[in-house]
Amino acid sequence: MEVARSLPPAAVPTQPYDPAYDPLVDRGPGRNRDYAPTYWVASAGPPPPDDGPVLSDRDADVVIVGSGFTGLACALFLAREHGIKATVLEANRVAWGCSTRNGGQGQNASGRLSRSQWIARWGEETALKLHAEIREGFDLFADLTREFACDPQPGGHLYVAHRPRMFDKLAAESEVCNRVFGYATRMVPPDALRRDWMAEEGAHGALHEPLGIGVHPAKLAFGYLAAARSAGVKVHTASPVTAIERDGAAFRVRTPGGTVRARAVAIATGGYTGQWLDPSLRNRIMPILSNSVVTRPLTPDEIASTNFRTRQVVTDTRTLRHYYRLLPDDRLQIGSRSAITGADAGNRKHLDLLLAGLRSKFPSLARVEIDYSWWGWVDVSHDMMPRIVQPEPGRAMFYALGYGGNGVSYSAQAGRRMAALVAGKPAGEASVPIFRGELPSHVFAPFRRIGQRFLYWQYARRDEQA
Repeated sequence: MEVARSLPPAAVPTQPYDPAYDPLVDRGPGRNRDYAPTYWVASAGPPPPDDGPVLSDRDADVVIVGSGFTGLACALFLAREHGIKATVLEANRVAWGCSTRNGGQGQNASGRLSRSQWIARWGEETALKLHAEIREGFDLFADLTREFACDPQPGGHLYVAHRPRMFDKLAAESEVCNRVFGYATRMVPPDALRRDWMAEEGAHGALHEPLGIGVHPAKLAFGYLAAARSAGVKVHTASPVTAIERDGAAFRVRTPGGTVRARAVAIATGGYTGQWLDPSLRNRIMPILSNSVVTRPLTPDEIASTNFRTRQVVTDTRTLRHYYRLLPDDRLQIGSRSAITGADAGNRKHLDLLLAGLRSKFPSLARVEIDYSWWGWVDVSHDMMPRIVQPEPGRAMFYALGYGGNGVSYSAQAGRRMAALVAGKPAGEASVPIFRGELPSHVFAPFRRIGQRFLYWQYARRDEQA
């Protein structure tokens, strides 16, 4: 059922897209800015109606800040599972940030640590509980890809060894996945990879995971939006949060058009979480830029030249990894690292670096035209794992952040878990690390970009060693 827009969109004029926005230095992401020029936004069709900007003071039970996957999922499950009708506040357009700028890769993961690293950090028993939580999240995500028309490409995830030494490392990880977690991964030797999957130059075999779904992220986000509003959720665009203030046991959430008074606030701003938003979030997220391009549709001969026989999601084993896949309309999407600062994001050298990666993998596509190019911020936590928590006992503020580039699938479960917290219930198994404590800060956080430059140089050098 379509719910009519309560206020005309012209109430706040659309502002141009800001390619240099940087959450570490800018006061806010603007108001009613246009989308980044992504393939996803261009091909999703018009967004479903929203509720327009906040233009007066009002009361709400719960305010959710951010209308991406996590925020909309939180609102949807608050309504479906707890009977709570939330108010979502979005600075710009629906799903303006991470949720329309990612690669659309839904994997059986969250954060940047492998399962063997979970065991090393927390022990086998806790690692098994974490695996069960993330697997439950993937199953929820898979259900939602069937509920909403988002062009799903199921079948698994191919993790490609970009150097011979990485094949052995993947084989060791596959053995742990199979033996400890009962997660039936398998190794694909180099010749089988070229023959049966794709003829990627320089690939030295792969690990295949049975769980992985590629999606059209904008269509998925728009599906969340329509379902949430049909369940009674209010989604106010062009309503940036300028302050979150205590008001007794409640909060006053200020926007340019009016203040929303609520008993609880849930933060779901991903890589666009500003340093100014709330003291509990300062220096908790390291926003990292990622570039992405989408080619024109490939011809049958071009596809044959790459021997692309899979539409599954693919990543490689570089620390500064590439993520890529063949889309339903025969375009190739590929993404990887980008600039360090927003001010430098538009520098041509970052696009050239990504295109060099495309050419090195698939030389026959060296001259293929690029139809779409964009970048976006990824929310990386200092310990490489997300948190879905209430950071201060007695203060009804919650957040779900820190996916590290693996939030397409787990964000649905994170939103559902945060909804439980907002409703006064446990998020999940208490011993699972992502439900405990705050996102860690770092003593050198104000200087982290100096270190990031050095690390990028070091990672690039190490990634390309034989």
